[in-house]
Amino acid sequence: MKHGTLLVVDDNRNILTTVKMVTEQTFERIICLASPSSLLTRLREDQPDVVLLDMNFHSGINNGNEGLYWLREIKKARPQTAVVLFTAYADIELAVTGLKDGAADFIVKPFDNHQLIEKLTDAYQKTRKKKPTITAVSEMIWGTSPAMRHLRDMVEKVAGTDANILITGENGTGKEVLAKEIHRLSKRADKALMPIDLGAVTETLFESELFGYVKGAFTDAKTDKPGKFELAEGGTLFLDEIGNLSYALQAKLLTALQRRTIVRVGGSKPIPIDVRVVCATNRNLEEMVRQGAFREDLLYRINTIQLHLPPLRERTGDIMTYAGSFLHRYTHLYNKEGMTFAPDTQEKIERLPWYGNIRELQHAVEKAVILSDGTTIRPNDIEGSATTRPQPTNDIQRLDDMEREMIAKAITECEGNLSHVASQLGISRQTLYNKMKKYGI
Repeated sequence: MKHGTLLVVDDNRNILTTVKMVTEQTFERIICLASPSSLLTRLREDQPDVVLLDMNFHSGINNGNEGLYWLREIKKARPQTAVVLFTAYADIELAVTGLKDGAADFIVKPFDNHQLIEKLTDAYQKTRKKKPTITAVSEMIWGTSPAMRHLRDMVEKVAGTDANILITGENGTGKEVLAKEIHRLSKRADKALMPIDLGAVTETLFESELFGYVKGAFTDAKTDKPGKFELAEGGTLFLDEIGNLSYALQAKLLTALQRRTIVRVGGSKPIPIDVRVVCATNRNLEEMVRQGAFREDLLYRINTIQLHLPPLRERTGDIMTYAGSFLHRYTHLYNKEGMTFAPDTQEKIERLPWYGNIRELQHAVEKAVILSDGTTIRPNDIEGSATTRPQPTNDIQRLDDMEREMIAKAITECEGNLSHVASQLGISRQTLYNKMKKYGI
């Protein structure tokens, strides 16, 4: 009898192939990743029972810190998944650390096939005996600024309800992290949080992604596949970038939310859905409604409660709290514990406007940790908005004009080939269409 789903993460493709061949008679489904970059996404979407996780992913690094970092991320995101660590270095100390951090077992390369199957099977059986537990770990860093204190009070009031929530805020302010926190505090915390970036879903794939499809619905539909609504059953569906959804697709989403049923592509049977919907956008949906670009009835449906995440430049008292958290994370990940910010570095971090918000600050700290040779991060080690792309804080019209000009220029250069334009600009075709409609191009 075959077991559930196994996710294997190893940068050696030969090992991935070997493990898949060895375990294909043991597990019903085997997913192989050559990099952990998409690990958390696959964890949410595929909900594996067991993860076989390599300890090192970069050439020349063999201290196991990467594996321990990803082990902790897996246990935070999905504590019921068993993790078996995979390493070429028989380090008892490292094994003990991994086991203390929640790993189910430890396998040393080169491995014995029978031992591999035995340990993975044991790990799977442990998941069957355990009930899913709710993680008490929060990714949210609230800070103490008045805006964030007010937001926290709001979240604590509404998280326990089933009210649909709309999160607004600029790119990089942490909207997905806030959605995770709302789910963590909700009555649905023991079920899945299923995120989907609507800005990255093409019109042709929208229905199959959200509603699923039946076998034979189209050429590559070899088997039935549930969509995000079904995968989020009993839990939370997080619809990011909802402002990028075309008017026609907004109607299909509204129908599903109103009827609380979906129909798979190629099917005819209505499937009841029980999900809480949390949406996010960096756009002004009320203005889009006035312009006829967003359905008013859909806005009412998703906007029972609206939560606004202020930009980082409006949380000045909290900037070093975030920076310190990222410093702790990356010094641990890259085995550079003990690094600190110099006093003048802290002054620079607090002074920069951080137009890219928390995401930009996070990347700046990670880069500084990687490139710094000493134990102190100096001002020149930190690169931020003031040195990379100065722009007015409130001149939204000017930013729109710049974006319109950039898109028009790209269309001319690509001779009207919108696929090439989207690729050149680093956005999806759907996002490009929405921006062209916004600017009348």
